[in-house]
Amino acid sequence: MEEAIKKSKVLIEALPYIKKFFNKVLVIKFGGSALSDENTRRSILEDIVFMNYSGMKPVLVHGGGPFINMKMRDAHKKPRFVDGLRVTDKKTMEIVDSALTELNGMLVEEIKKLGAEAFGLSGKENKLITARKVEHEKADIGFAGAVESVDTTVLERLIETNIIPVVSPVALGTDGELYNVNADEAASHLAMALKAEKLFILTNVRGIMREKDNLDTLYGSLSLADAEVLVKKNIIVEGMIPKTRACINALEGKVKKAHIIDSNLPHALLLEIFTDRGIGTEIIKLGRRTKITEGL
Repeated sequence: MEEAIKKSKVLIEALPYIKKFFNKVLVIKFGGSALSDENTRRSILEDIVFMNYSGMKPVLVHGGGPFINMKMRDAHKKPRFVDGLRVTDKKTMEIVDSALTELNGMLVEEIKKLGAEAFGLSGKENKLITARKVEHEKADIGFAGAVESVDTTVLERLIETNIIPVVSPVALGTDGELYNVNADEAASHLAMALKAEKLFILTNVRGIMREKDNLDTLYGSLSLADAEVLVKKNIIVEGMIPKTRACINALEGKVKKAHIIDSNLPHALLLEIFTDRGIGTEIIKLGRRTKITEGL
């Protein structure tokens, strides 16, 4: 009886958050090594299904870098990167498309096994994402793409019928070629186009920290201006730069809040949504810097 009472209290405490985000679109980007870990993947997908049954409208955008690397090695191709962007020749683009299609189908099936309806698609379908070639000053990186435009018609139909869209970031270019778009960037643009309440970027670190790997310096909340200062001052570095920029772009495009959280924490999404303090870094659109970055 005591355990049942505890569970009922937890549900009642969640009620204000369920009410707040009822019928709201929440875009979640999930990728990296966490996709390869069965327990982490299941935990995140369970959270997404819970959100769906609670009346929220989750949209999942996935990457798959480690899986693509594995498929490339199987094809005797060595993965190459320039400033974090995958060098994508024609053969690599074929591998990327095939690998992400396989991952997409796996995620859809796992969501269905958890009891929700899901539908997988890539950015190339129905002109969901139109891309242009990334022109890099250091090298020709081939079919690496940047988002040119978004058409959310098919996503909106799925959302209206309570089906969870699962999107891979392969896009059709304005030149008719296929392009590999960074999943953080794709999620950001989809969140903007859908006028999402929140964008979640799931990664393998707790959030943005003033001192790398020092949890005592974790920023629980940042203004948009704070985040821009931390990027400019090289406090946010390496792989956190595109994730932070994705959040900044989303907020500039009218998304209300963006979050960077650690997907390795059990039920990370629910902890971020249903608690006041959260577990990662939230970035919100305030018009000025706060005391957090004064003196930097």
